[in-house]
Formats: sequence, C-alpha cells, structure tokens
Amino acid sequence: MSTADSAGRPARPSGAARPARQEAATMQRDATRPVPTGREAVPAAGREAGASGSTAATATKPAPRPASSRRVKLTVSRIDPWSAMKMSFLLSVALGIALVVATVVLWTVLDAMGVFDKVNGVIGSVIQDGGTRFDILDFVGFTRVVSLSIVIAVVDVILITAIATLGAFLYNLSSALVGGVHLTLTDD
Repeated sequence: MSTADSAGRPARPSGAARPARQEAATMQRDATRPVPTGREAVPAAGREAGASGSTAATATKPAPRPASSRRVKLTVSRIDPWSAMKMSFLLSVALGIALVVATVVLWTVLDAMGVFDKVNGVIGSVIQDGGTRFDILDFVGFTRVVSLSIVIAVVDVILITAIATLGAFLYNLSSALVGGVHLTLTDD
C-alpha cells in the first residue's frame, strides 16, 4: 500500500527524511513507550518491523553514553525571600508539632515509670515539714508541661520564620557584592 506524489514517484516513508540522530532518538523514545492494553503485547522492535512477529528485526541502538560523569558549575546568586519564608514556616511548624508530641510522650513515659512519685519521696524526706506535703506535679503537671511546650513551639515558629526570611535578604545583599555561592554538581 504505497502512495505516489503528483509526479508519479513513490512517496518516501515518513522516517526517511529525518537525520540519523533524530531517527535514533525517535526509535529510543518509541522503544520506551508503553504498549496499550487490550491487544497482544509486541516488542518495540516487532512494532517497528511491521509487527510480523520476527525476532530478527534489527533496530539501531543509540550509542552508549560515555562512562565519565558530567560536571556543571552553578552559582546561587539569589534566594527568593518569599519562598524562603514559606519553606521555613512549613518546616518550623513541623518542628513545633514534633516538639509538642515529644513532650507528651516523654511526660507519659516518666509518669509510667514512677519518676514523679520517687521525686516526691526524695524531696519530702529532705524538707521534712510535718504538716506540709510536697507534690512535684503541682509544678510539672501534664497540662502545664504541654501548655508550655505549645507556647515554645509557637515562639519557635515565629522566630525561625523571621530568621530565615532575614537570612534570605542578607544573602541577597552579600551575593550582590561577592557573587554568591559557587556549586559544582556532577552527574553520576
């Protein structure tokens, strides 16, 4: 089933007009394209050879990549303060949540081990006030400790966000003077 142009010459296949390098890239891309479901899976070389089922179809493989790695030198010339603020806020909120959870877990473990009762016994024997009973949980009760850790977490979120944003501004100022941080990245 061939078509002819107006001069009567047979038309070239669509891939014949392409340069060899572009043809190899197209063949590599077609080889990695998934086969639609619903029909029998045919290897990429079989599809290119007309899906005749012959395994002797030859397809040119692209040249293997050289073993040496590529090195790229980049410069971080500017940090966007808005993105630095958003990222630092998100990370500091995560740190604040982790602080509150760690405080709850630590207080629960100490209470389950009986540490607060032992501290009450030791301090009670040292003070030796007959009518006055000392209870450490008046000072480090669960609600007090968790409330304090939440306050510290909120203050940390505000401080870390402000410091990171200010750091981005200061980096941009110093980068304008000295050129920024130079990085060398390798492709292994």
